[in-house]
Amino acid sequence: MDNTEVPHTIDKESFSEFAASFSEAALILFSAGGVVDTLASVVDLAVVTIEGSDFAGLFLIDDGVVTTPVHTDPIVLEVDALQQLTGEGPCLDAIAQRAVFSSDDLETELRWVHFAPQATRLGIRSVLALPLTANSQLGALNLYARYPGVFGVFDRARAVLLASLAGLALSVAHSHEDEERRADNLHAALTSREIIGEAMGILMERERVTSDQAFDVLRRASQHLNIKLREVAQNLVDTGEDPDVGPPKSS
Repeated sequence: MDNTEVPHTIDKESFSEFAASFSEAALILFSAGGVVDTLASVVDLAVVTIEGSDFAGLFLIDDGVVTTPVHTDPIVLEVDALQQLTGEGPCLDAIAQRAVFSSDDLETELRWVHFAPQATRLGIRSVLALPLTANSQLGALNLYARYPGVFGVFDRARAVLLASLAGLALSVAHSHEDEERRADNLHAALTSREIIGEAMGILMERERVTSDQAFDVLRRASQHLNIKLREVAQNLVDTGEDPDVGPPKSS
């Protein structure tokens, strides 16, 4: 099931190369920006840094539905669709069991009897699927290759580290977007409050009414016109026209 192995001994040159690759990947992922950009960086890095990987994509669980938001080639969508169609495959297993799944040759693979032969017909022989977690969202980083036996020990180690980095980078990107969204909402709320207050001030001055009465005028206009109260207030501030509160209620 988990075919990922880390070598017990690494020569100095290999270690230096490995560390440099790891640092470069971290720099790229954590500077990608938003969630979509980070996702795209993950799959691009996978193909560039992991030898033998011809194609890469991401499986993500979104409201119980498996999606492939980013991929490096349309064939990834075809292979992923096969897994969803057959209900089996390394990527689904990686998500369900939170473990690394791989196959050195799908042509002789016995675990996924429906998926494997169909993926082989598409030209995919090797696959490496790694679980990915960003906040509470589950997913998998999926690497595909045209040839059998292409993912060596170092490739698997790099893939594990990349998946870990990707999960952290995605969590940071999600948090950043959440903070920006909260800031935007706060700004919008403060702006709305300011506009409504300005409109109420105009009504209070013009109609010689109290603040409660001015607010009631805006509220009734909002209900009559079926638009947001802020829009009613904005129109009053921009045009100076009294809000249309509709016909008076019959007693």
